[in-house]
Amino acid sequence: MGKRNNKSKHRSSRKKKTRVVPEFVGKALMSREGFVFVRIEGQEEDVYVKASKTRGALHGDTVRVAVTQEHTGQAKRRSGEIIDIVERSGRPFVGILHTVGKQAWVLMSSKTMPYDIEVPVPEGAKRGMKVAAIVDGWERGAHCPHGHVVDILGMPGENETEMHAILAEFGLPYRFEKNVENAADQIPDVITPKDRKGRKDFRKVLTFTIDPTDAKDFDDALSFRKLENGNFEVGIHIADVTYYVHPGSEVDKEAEARGTSVYLVDRTVPMLPEKLSNKLCSLRPNEEKLTFSAVFELTPQAKVLNPWFGRTEIISDYRFDYEGAQAIIEGEKPENVPAPIQEAILTLNGLAAKLRAKRFKAGAVNFERPEMKVEVDQDGKPVGVHQKFSKEANWLIEEFMLLANRSVAEYVAKAKKTFVYRIHDLPNMEKLSGLKDFASHFGYKVGPIEDGKDVAKTLNGLMKDAKDKPELGAIQILALRSMAKACYSTENIGHYGLAFPYYTHFTSPIRRYPDMMVHRLLSQYLAGGESASKDYYTLECKHASERENVAAEAERESIKYKLVEFMQDKVGQEFDGHVSGVTEWGIYVEIEPTKIEGMIPYRTIKSDFFIYDEEHYRAVGRRSHRSIRLGDPLRIRVKGTSLEQKLLDYELVEELPEK
Repeated sequence: MGKRNNKSKHRSSRKKKTRVVPEFVGKALMSREGFVFVRIEGQEEDVYVKASKTRGALHGDTVRVAVTQEHTGQAKRRSGEIIDIVERSGRPFVGILHTVGKQAWVLMSSKTMPYDIEVPVPEGAKRGMKVAAIVDGWERGAHCPHGHVVDILGMPGENETEMHAILAEFGLPYRFEKNVENAADQIPDVITPKDRKGRKDFRKVLTFTIDPTDAKDFDDALSFRKLENGNFEVGIHIADVTYYVHPGSEVDKEAEARGTSVYLVDRTVPMLPEKLSNKLCSLRPNEEKLTFSAVFELTPQAKVLNPWFGRTEIISDYRFDYEGAQAIIEGEKPENVPAPIQEAILTLNGLAAKLRAKRFKAGAVNFERPEMKVEVDQDGKPVGVHQKFSKEANWLIEEFMLLANRSVAEYVAKAKKTFVYRIHDLPNMEKLSGLKDFASHFGYKVGPIEDGKDVAKTLNGLMKDAKDKPELGAIQILALRSMAKACYSTENIGHYGLAFPYYTHFTSPIRRYPDMMVHRLLSQYLAGGESASKDYYTLECKHASERENVAAEAERESIKYKLVEFMQDKVGQEFDGHVSGVTEWGIYVEIEPTKIEGMIPYRTIKSDFFIYDEEHYRAVGRRSHRSIRLGDPLRIRVKGTSLEQKLLDYELVEELPEK
């Protein structure tokens, strides 16, 4: 008995082991069903949080999450619970105003917001209108969060309402405040001798712009002249925005906050007021303009000599659109274009082709997903969808902009001074290995992927082999997923995708704030100035990268909306397509020829019960063992459209082929 008591005493005194639960701060990404994925900076895998463990966190909030189950062989994903809301996002949610007496709610039908928001009745809004509301809080025990309406957008379904709703949802402005417009209007628009002081004069050098047909601002121009030694002088002239927009001014603070222009399907939301973006800084033909330039001597073999950077003045002799320049490249000789300009286009095209070839030889990645353009009429209604193709005229401009960007970056990097770089890290080798396995199923022999240059060569070869084959789209998707995302940084690691050891953004200061920062830093260093504060520019780079991401999301949402609107009258119609995604809940299919993507939920496939096989990018039928892989051809019927959620539902039409 005593022995048993001693043993019991020994057991009770034994220290209990406590498991240390890792905690992280990240961003909450919420689903329509209420569960959350917490995205943690620097970590590839998100943390799954079920709806009952979110503690009132909402989409976009910064949260502290405790990881309670790590990713193991048994666990499909690592999961956890939110233990604190560090900061509410401050970004509005868009919904429909519903009023009952003196009470009001914003009713949600968003993919990322499953809860309605209780709000005070907003003045000037009618029941049924679309509004933007910010959440102020969510007390424990309350049925829904509470907040306030910040913008009345209009009646649902109207084009202005829906485009403004997308901008509001991402916290993007769609107008300039009066003080910013007034500040821009006060900038002098007459070039004086004082403005010309210290500038190189290129006004008599042959100069022209090449831009899209519908472009309203022209922030880059090329000059060209033959040199006596048989080489060519090529000038890349960029609108000198920072000469007019001074640090800390009203216009500068607004441009910094916006970070970038935003391009929705039917409109541009500019970073700078119209006086600057479309007039004063736009390199319109036959007008004297102040520019910041990178000028090079190139041999006929496109060897780059004697780079020069500095402030200049130009007059553009001609405004080309891409189609007009391409016609000259393809052999046309338009009467309205002087012969010297035609000769310049042809020579520059030859030089650009050589620069492009050198870039790919150095290890640049050469693949792009098809880019689709939605055509809208004057009322914003989508009337067509077609693929945009890049040709030599596009590449001509691209190569000389790349030359300017990399040369400016190299100049400052070698001076060892603080700078704003555009960086692109190495690809994810694990995902590349998955791509290699996937491609092998189609009989492709994929080369080595041990180092960066090998990867580029292998991917370029794979894309070439798969060209015009059904599986190309799937291979492109997996290749893109393996790539890191380019961003701005004061730490230079080079640009992997372009195969440049140094790279920046210098050529678009009308539409990107980082280019304005680059202009200011370059000007400071050309004048012999000290290195700028690295801490300050590190924060600026982070902000600029975030604004770029927000703008890209808004642009994608506007395209999705218009694509769903375009498909509304096609419900019940059948299309051929290819599998563009396989997930836990269904198969995504892109239809031909428009590449418009919709989803087939597994539950709607009557022939079998399909299970997601993540490792092999496929869904497998439990009974038949048939599989649906990325890239597989399928015939679908359009089952339904949801404009509010920007979703398309497809259903499978044909029986799956035997595998």
